[in-house]
Amino acid sequence: MNKKEKSKIILKVLNKTYPKVPIPLNYKNTFTLLISVLLSAQCTDVNVNNVTKNIYPRFNHPKHFVKLGRKNIERLIRKIGIFRIKAKSIYYLSRTLVAKYKGKVPKTYEELEQLPGVGHKTASVVMSQGFGFPAFPVDTHIHRLAQRWGLTNGKNVVQTEKDLKAIFSKKYWNKLHLQIIWYGREYCRARECYGITCKICKSCYPNRKKPVKTKKA
Repeated sequence: MNKKEKSKIILKVLNKTYPKVPIPLNYKNTFTLLISVLLSAQCTDVNVNNVTKNIYPRFNHPKHFVKLGRKNIERLIRKIGIFRIKAKSIYYLSRTLVAKYKGKVPKTYEELEQLPGVGHKTASVVMSQGFGFPAFPVDTHIHRLAQRWGLTNGKNVVQTEKDLKAIFSKKYWNKLHLQIIWYGREYCRARECYGITCKICKSCYPNRKKPVKTKKA
């Protein structure tokens, strides 16, 4: 079975399982989406949502975080992993947005990735979920599933993103990356499926008997 054949099976299963797919992170506007994605690095979406539910009703614009300052931002997000590093990024990217973009989040990869603490994956999520631009954000979880499903041999998320974009039509990207995230959490878990029990794995590899090993991103 080649990658195109697998992709048809994957789309069929995912569209049936998640005809409507929720966005994992809660946010009020594009700026708070950017902040939530930044906070989600090395942290669960549930934890991010629990922390930000008390922040965004009061602080949801770059000027709010500039006025707060780094120490107060640290205090607000202290329950999140590496909170000091993230607070620094939030403060300086907020300053940049106010000074350079009149408080608005820019709409290009180049400008987003120049903001403090913002990498390609974070920029991709903002472009996709914030602006509706076709994007395929790939994190370590999607990277693991793409390997497990035989869609990539990529050793890093950059190569995996390139491979997935080549396999799936652009019209599916924005919904598909979210579907894969949810499916990985519910059905193709790292320490439960092992590439041999969920519907996608069994359909793509009906003769697979041994757990498949995936390379970390």
